[in-house]
Amino acid sequence: MPGLREDPDKARHRRVQHFAFAYTTLDDLLGTYVRLKAQGIGPVLCTDAGAQTAFYYTDPDGNSVELHVDNYGDSWTSMEHMRHSPDFAAKPIGHFIDPDKLLEARQAGASPSELSKRAWRDEFAPAEPYDPRVLL
Repeated sequence: MPGLREDPDKARHRRVQHFAFAYTTLDDLLGTYVRLKAQGIGPVLCTDAGAQTAFYYTDPDGNSVELHVDNYGDSWTSMEHMRHSPDFAAKPIGHFIDPDKLLEARQAGASPSELSKRAWRDEFAPAEPYDPRVLL
């Protein structure tokens, strides 16, 4: 990712940098997004990487918390996608998405598969691009 660099002082930082929670369906992930948003908790970055859709949050200690769903529904197919997809090789972080736009399209009846394809056409791009350095 352009602009993403390793933290030169990471040895001094005592924290868990990242942990993730996997959801079974996109609807489960979107439901959690709605619940957290109602509590004033918003993601710092959202992306569709082809194999998965992920929303990243920062907890009060500065840890990166990833909430994601496997877009294929099984890890074998997702791994094959990551191994063999030229799109993934060219853009492994995927395409940034605005979760509200994604939610609106899902509520309008778009399937999870269709949503991922549309995300890769940047139909759900946020008004302002995310800064991936927030994950460091």
